[in-house]
Amino acid sequence: MYKIAPSIISANFAKLGEEIVNVLASGADIIHIEVMNRHFIPTYRNGSKACAAIRPITQAPIEIHLTSGYNVEHSLNDLVPEYAKAGANIITFHPEAVDRDAYNLPSFENIERIIDLIHEHGCKAGLAFNAGTPFSYLDHVISKVDVVLIMSKQTGLISGQKFIPEAINKVRLARKKINDSGRNIILEVHGDVNLGNIAQIAMAGADTFVIGAALYEAGNDNDPNCYDSIIATLRAELAKVSS
Repeated sequence: MYKIAPSIISANFAKLGEEIVNVLASGADIIHIEVMNRHFIPTYRNGSKACAAIRPITQAPIEIHLTSGYNVEHSLNDLVPEYAKAGANIITFHPEAVDRDAYNLPSFENIERIIDLIHEHGCKAGLAFNAGTPFSYLDHVISKVDVVLIMSKQTGLISGQKFIPEAINKVRLARKKINDSGRNIILEVHGDVNLGNIAQIAMAGADTFVIGAALYEAGNDNDPNCYDSIIATLRAELAKVSS
């Protein structure tokens, strides 16, 4: 079953609670929260306080996407417990965020260690891949990871980026690796996912779609829950793939 994960970075923060209630009542499945630091993105937003505020509102899964690279001031060793305590169900991180090896590259062992840390705190563990991030990191931990997130825009650049077409091939390759593993791993795509490309992304093998502006900017005050029409239209596009 396909799942829709609204990214609250595009929601109206002046009425965030209402936005969460409405988007879930309209048929969304997962709440996606991006946490940003000074490596990929200049400032923090949508932190653990937002997660903790959302948690009492819904039983829906909350995914924390740590859109960060290596940062000694904000280590994953500290962030993982913080967001687990705040109520996250899924914590997804980039290989670039872990401690380095002797060659100043992300360490395979440290990626595995962070996945174990996430599991120890009762959450599912996700690994996120930018366009240039090699899948060798996935190969090392595919027996442990629960979510693979493919970025179809460049993490950290300004909003409004267009979908990176090459991401489709990355989704196909990820789907093959997941199928070959025999494990039930979520394959998620994030970055300018919209009505015009969601079916193509699904055909490539994705099952979960992080959607920001294309969802929140299409809200309709005439809908009972504001987002009923846009989510129904997104699901109609996905139904074309299923049929």
